[in-house]
Amino acid sequence: MKVTDVKHFLAHPGGRGKNLCFVKVETDEGVYGWGEAYTQSDRDTQITAHIDQLKRYLIGRDPRNIKHFMQIAYDDFAGRRSAMDLWCARSGIEQAMWDITGKVAGMPVHMLLGGACRSQIRVYANGWSGSTNPQTLAERAQEVVEMGFTAMKFDPIPGPWRTYVSKDVENAAIENVEAVRDAVGWDIDILVEMHRRLAPMHARRIAREIERFRPFWYEEPVLAENIDALAAVKRDINLPVVTGEELYTKFEFREVFEKQAADIINPDVCNVGGILELKEIAAMAEPYFVVVSPHNYNSTTLGLAATLQVSAAIPNFLITEYFVNLEEFGKDIAKIPFEVKDSYIQVPTTPGIGIDLDEDRLANYPYQPFPARSPRQYYEEGP
Repeated sequence: MKVTDVKHFLAHPGGRGKNLCFVKVETDEGVYGWGEAYTQSDRDTQITAHIDQLKRYLIGRDPRNIKHFMQIAYDDFAGRRSAMDLWCARSGIEQAMWDITGKVAGMPVHMLLGGACRSQIRVYANGWSGSTNPQTLAERAQEVVEMGFTAMKFDPIPGPWRTYVSKDVENAAIENVEAVRDAVGWDIDILVEMHRRLAPMHARRIAREIERFRPFWYEEPVLAENIDALAAVKRDINLPVVTGEELYTKFEFREVFEKQAADIINPDVCNVGGILELKEIAAMAEPYFVVVSPHNYNSTTLGLAATLQVSAAIPNFLITEYFVNLEEFGKDIAKIPFEVKDSYIQVPTTPGIGIDLDEDRLANYPYQPFPARSPRQYYEEGP
């Protein structure tokens, strides 16, 4: 079996957010595989450029030799120079190679990773808030509960992402967490997302004030580039700390474990290096008593499918992410979409990663750039 082509599809799902990137690897035996590469708004065509270049080295190879190709993609192709765009492209291709391998073996991918540790995967809702107004957040949080979710994540901090913020911003974040907790009650898990934006002093103060609302976790209070600062914040607060969505490969997670800087990690299968890399990172986390909650700001199709396969196979899985604002798009392009019931998705049992896309339906969502954002001028910055 040899790879004959590698295709990518940038799709605009409508609404706010980003274009999504799907990867299809085709072979001379008619078996094909799908994967998804993580994207960011304004940083999507850079990822497809990497896919086009990697394609030159994958064509003609057996797609089942996954580990070796991923290694040479780093050693020989990239010259051992890391970059988010590279890891995203690699991740999409790697998932597609696993999809082919599972189909040829007649088994779901998780069975090739050691078998299932569970039959269903718990998910939390994200992509629902769209506001930092406490009343609006409360109303939308109630809607998420009515959809059947038992866990939800949101960012409570108003304004642009800045390292240093005013006391008013801190107070607004605290008020927003309180509003959501009051709206959903104590039986629903609320996951607080800080988006690695704050200096440690702000992260500590907010954490101490929201402890009384019992958040499920406190995600990325500070940048993961400074693991010592992250570890210091974790020691000083009484909330489970999450990090990992901006870290790529097991080499970047090593220091998090060694310095005990997080209770939970959230690597993303669409940018961390792919299915096997996520599995290996999860194995590294085990002896440090760190649980894994895969980040999944991807579609509810391929990215979710790859996430489900790894989540099924690791013993230290906690919960994973589901973007409700991408659900309608996902159900339209998937031949058989995933279904969420009471915040759970059944582990796929079909060969491969467990989902297929309808290319005709996908063509209805062509790439289009989002309108340019409006970063502040220096004279517009507040105190």
